[in-house]
Amino acid sequence: MILVINTSGAGLEFVLDNHYKAVTVEKQSTALPTETERFLTECNAKWSDLTAIGVVVGPGSFTGIRMGIAYAKGLALGLKIPVIPVNAFEIYLAKTPDAFVAIDSGRGDFFVASKLHSPCTMSIEQVETEQMKCPRTVGHKPFDLTDAINVIKQKLSSGVNEAVVPMYLRPSYAEVAKKKNA
Repeated sequence: MILVINTSGAGLEFVLDNHYKAVTVEKQSTALPTETERFLTECNAKWSDLTAIGVVVGPGSFTGIRMGIAYAKGLALGLKIPVIPVNAFEIYLAKTPDAFVAIDSGRGDFFVASKLHSPCTMSIEQVETEQMKCPRTVGHKPFDLTDAINVIKQKLSSGVNEAVVPMYLRPSYAEVAKKKNA
């Protein structure tokens, strides 16, 4: 069984086989262990049933992504199973491979990717032009985390050992502030 964890947004999301759960929480860091265990119990699963853990590595909340990765790596290490990174673009494009993915960053620009575009940030003006190169645009609605299962299975079957690192498409607020003060 593959457990998928998403902490890249405001809440928590989990997938295990055909089970999905979204949880609204005030503080992800304190809720994640409890909610993960609760989700496994609701699915009638045990930790020993897990064969891999998938974790969404971005783009999204800097803190949420780091926390989710650390938690997934800790679980995987203790369970002696692989942890597989998956990003939002891979999830969207698994379902609509010919799409232009444009995710509102909440900071006046968009996180984008497609077959023609490596993951990056773009202004709305750039998005309006570049999205015309693809037959459809997605990203205006949240991705379906259940689509991550197939992406993770493909990665597992390929045997490629991908580093589990955050996908940051811009510097953090702290990096920007440091440059301003330098």
